[in-house]
Amino acid sequence: MTDTPNGQPKLSKNELLKAAHPRLDGTIGSTLRDAAADRFSADDSYFLKFHGIYQQDDRDLRKFVKTFMFMVRCRIPGGVLLPEQYLACDELATRCANGTLRVTSRQGLQFHGVVKTGLGPLMKAIHDTLLTTLSACGDVNRNVMAPAAPPQDELGRQVRDHAREVAVALAPTTSAYHAIWVDGVPLDLQDPPEEPPIDPLYGSTFLPRKFKLAFVVPPRNDVDILTNCCGFVAIPDEAGALAGYVLTAGGGMGRSHGNEATFPRLADAIGFLPPDRTVDVAKGVLTIHRDFGDRANRKHARLKYVLEDRGPHWFRAELERRIGFRLSDPRPFGFEAEGDLLGWHVQADGRLFLGLFVETGRIRDGESARLKTALREVIARYRPEIRLTPSNNLLLANIEPEHKADVTRLLAGFGVMVDGQGSVLRRGSMACVALPTCGLAVAESERYLPSLVSRIEAVLLELGLGEQGILIRMTGCPNGCARPYTAEIGFVGRSLGLYEVWLGGNGTGTRLNRIYKDNVKDADIVDLLRPLLARYAAERGDGERFGDWCARSVWEAPVEIRRASAQ
Repeated sequence: MTDTPNGQPKLSKNELLKAAHPRLDGTIGSTLRDAAADRFSADDSYFLKFHGIYQQDDRDLRKFVKTFMFMVRCRIPGGVLLPEQYLACDELATRCANGTLRVTSRQGLQFHGVVKTGLGPLMKAIHDTLLTTLSACGDVNRNVMAPAAPPQDELGRQVRDHAREVAVALAPTTSAYHAIWVDGVPLDLQDPPEEPPIDPLYGSTFLPRKFKLAFVVPPRNDVDILTNCCGFVAIPDEAGALAGYVLTAGGGMGRSHGNEATFPRLADAIGFLPPDRTVDVAKGVLTIHRDFGDRANRKHARLKYVLEDRGPHWFRAELERRIGFRLSDPRPFGFEAEGDLLGWHVQADGRLFLGLFVETGRIRDGESARLKTALREVIARYRPEIRLTPSNNLLLANIEPEHKADVTRLLAGFGVMVDGQGSVLRRGSMACVALPTCGLAVAESERYLPSLVSRIEAVLLELGLGEQGILIRMTGCPNGCARPYTAEIGFVGRSLGLYEVWLGGNGTGTRLNRIYKDNVKDADIVDLLRPLLARYAAERGDGERFGDWCARSVWEAPVEIRRASAQ
């Protein structure tokens, strides 16, 4: 960190960019209209993130030629889509992108492989569906997550409503988004330039880094609540109504290889609040990040480092000062499982919802299953509500019971099975996009994990563990987009064909794992795991999960035994 002459830390380049362009426009508008340009400047590519767009290039072709393209992410609070919106996105994926849709780990949708000439039409069409990409990326509050399954009671409905209210309250205001993508105005060519309004919540330089917020209803931790910067854990009263929320703060997954000052962290339980103060508290937490986050070092700029450096007691006192009332102490809560409800389930109103496993979140037509076409046909015919999940899956909700058999048959006609949706191991796997599109990836993830799961499955079958569920997550870099650091087995890319292996998370998302071995070749991963899985098969307690066994037998074992297991 470099200090300025007045003793203040020198701001990062990103902070200077935001201060110079508080509308977040740069020269995006004029570059968009320039037919000769196939890319945006490095500065503008930073502003594009606030608009939900990442400028990328095809990593498979990079050694031959740099072919620029874009990823576009929709911000969809709670992951809820109307059938008309999903069908529009399906058509846009074919017309403006690479023909696939991807369900994100924050309940959004991503378009991949968008070329510059298709970017404007895609963004305008997304706006016309009443969806938005604004603040799906960038130094702002990202998509607000909430339980994916249809609420079964009034408590669940209130949580959904609060999630939507917070998403609206924490959305940034910028005239540039509508001007560029809807009106087609190149703001940088205005004469004289219009004075940009300052966002009343974010100020002129927005946040030091991204901010992630989620709601959860125990006992299912389907949003990985403790990995979020800010979390609201619903607590019922004796009658089952919503008594309020336990506020959690300071979670986050991202780290950097070789930098011990960066690390994954689970959130602290801060206090308990009544339901009517939810928006106030959310704003208060965000403004603490705004005012105390590190604006000199982006690797140290997440809210988790504010909690780590200053402590939860300081954080609670500062929050209470800002919101003008005292929180009560956190109430107890617990989780029994992570993940999604797949297959058919009955809603509170008697209608049905269907949970569908989407391997690595990629909605496409493959050789054995034409998932993209199957979903389009079912949604067009039966008009269900679509609910995207944080585990990269989707639910089709509000289906009439008399349509259950017809929907099942229609899906089966395209190779999409309702029963037996992959093995229990496969259903518990997650991967980030990684290569060939993500500019941060140093190793494979989405394209590699399915085959690795098959190899691990073969070992489990040999050991009599064929029905054993294990949460497996892989990322192509240490930023942790697929939340590998809470998995029972986490794989984190080091370079092409090399991974860190992390062990010891649990099945409820309440414990971080630890690095077990570094620089493991992809061909050696199964050989590394085999003796551990064999010991687990022989030593596990009744109902003991692999991650819990690792925490008990690997990490608590003497160093020499742990080393022997890693050989």
